Amino acid sequence: MTIEFVDTGDRPLVTVIIASYNHCAYVEASVMSVLAQTYPNIELLVVDDGSEDGSVELLERLQARHGFDFRSQGNRGLSRTLNETIARACGSLIVPFGSDDIMFAHRIATQVAHMQGKPEVGICSANIEIIDQYGAVMGGNEQRKRDLPFRRLDFDDLFLDRKPGPMAATLMFRREAFDLVGGFDPEIRLEDLYIELKIARAGFFIDVLGEPLAQYRKHATNTYKNQRFMFDSVLKTYEVFKDHPGYEHVCMRFRQSMLLKCGKRDKKLSREILAQIPFKCWNRKTVRGIWRLMVS
Repeated sequence: MTIEFVDTGDRPLVTVIIASYNHCAYVEASVMSVLAQTYPNIELLVVDDGSEDGSVELLERLQARHGFDFRSQGNRGLSRTLNETIARACGSLIVPFGSDDIMFAHRIATQVAHMQGKPEVGICSANIEIIDQYGAVMGGNEQRKRDLPFRRLDFDDLFLDRKPGPMAATLMFRREAFDLVGGFDPEIRLEDLYIELKIARAGFFIDVLGEPLAQYRKHATNTYKNQRFMFDSVLKTYEVFKDHPGYEHVCMRFRQSMLLKCGKRDKKLSREILAQIPFKCWNRKTVRGIWRLMVS
């Protein structure tokens, strides 16, 4: 049976895309959280991007039971997979969702309600709750992103880090904004930061709701833990906007932060970063990063 998805003005169709790679331990919880949404007009597209851990067999069983669109392919990378999947999506609102994260049941309904009547908002995001690899809610400083207040960001707010930015696990963007900026760049692998900056640079606002609408799972293979990848990918993303007068400052501030983060964990990368920071640009983060590099 073919399901026909309809996008109406009062109840727009939301396309949720889960692109999964070797997340057999987590992807079922992610899929089920989408199927449990209170919002009734959702198209779920699931793509396995070359997993080798049993994910395909698991997703085939879930698809047979629940009837969502599922396709498997050789590994093509997340940005390229998202572009190709969005090209066949029917929704006017797009939600790329991590195959290791979990939505709260009212997430889509809450964000759709906020986007209604606000054509100036290209992206709606929200706060997150942090869970561990087993799904247990983490405490302490891990939850500082749960209680941040509502904020509206323009390009400078995001690029210059003037306000807390959107959370990748809660992104919802307008299809028209995505199409306007040409989608994701397959050569830039940090897809969330890239599309946020591109859509904001096109003149749209990013609204971040002051409540948690998803759980972000921390585990051994989170992308942000690959510090070499993060360093190279963020700078490559920033380079797209090098015509901005704050570009050099933004890059230098990022190097300072990464030096501090890498001081204990990756000495080789720390030394490379330090070599890119002129003495005249040293600050407290530089000194603390050097201290970590030397004594750890």
